[in-house]
Amino acid sequence: MSDSYESPVTPDLFEGMTAISAVLDPEISSFNDRKINMIFVDKERMAKKSRELAFLRHKSEELGFAIQPVPSEDLDNLTSGKTHGGIVAVCSNRTIPLLADVADAIPARGFYILLDGIEDPYNFGYTVRSLYAAGADGVILPPRNWMGVAGLVARSSAGTSEKTPMFISDPAEAAQFFKSKGYRVACAGIRDSVDLYEADLTLPLLLVIGGEKRGISAKVAALSDLTVRIGYSEKGNFRGSLSSAASAAVLGFEIMRQNKGASLETHRATI
Repeated sequence: MSDSYESPVTPDLFEGMTAISAVLDPEISSFNDRKINMIFVDKERMAKKSRELAFLRHKSEELGFAIQPVPSEDLDNLTSGKTHGGIVAVCSNRTIPLLADVADAIPARGFYILLDGIEDPYNFGYTVRSLYAAGADGVILPPRNWMGVAGLVARSSAGTSEKTPMFISDPAEAAQFFKSKGYRVACAGIRDSVDLYEADLTLPLLLVIGGEKRGISAKVAALSDLTVRIGYSEKGNFRGSLSSAASAAVLGFEIMRQNKGASLETHRATI
């Protein structure tokens, strides 16, 4: 078995200062090895970007990447749209470790998320953003090339995907792993479920969130200790379901509320 899972796509393009600043955050260096190789700046906007450029020039001297002014049309052609704000970074890949390889670093009392079946990179980014805001210690991903679209994910997550420890594991194996560490496994679902506000969601906890199409796999559901549902208003007779990102926000903040006073950030700077 390999020691890590690494995207074969290189380089990654990170658009806008929010995503770029996340890559430059020194607090992520313990678990995120992504580096900036080059930054392109719209030469027509440089006068308006003096503050951002001063910060980037300081970082370029410290970290050794170049800053290259380019015509605006070149920047638009390089990127997927025109939301880059005139600044784009060409980055190296990020190595995402296998969960099994960091077993000893998982704390005894943490809050982790297993994303099982989420396929859309935008939804993935929005989901990670909600979970980061709720204090999740890390995210477990199935063996899929999410980092091939890392720039898009970083943009949709407002940079929080870079600030979140991530690990690769088969979903069922991840659930078994966390149970062996003394964690309870809670799945978001309907069948045989407990209302969110009546469920015990105290730590240590692994929360499993499935995608809109496939949901949570039967193998993972069979390993869960409880299934938690989000109750909907009876007004309008709503028969659908929330997006993964919306569900993550509702569930994540209830977990944060139930564990107030306890640290939900024990793991971010330890790997």
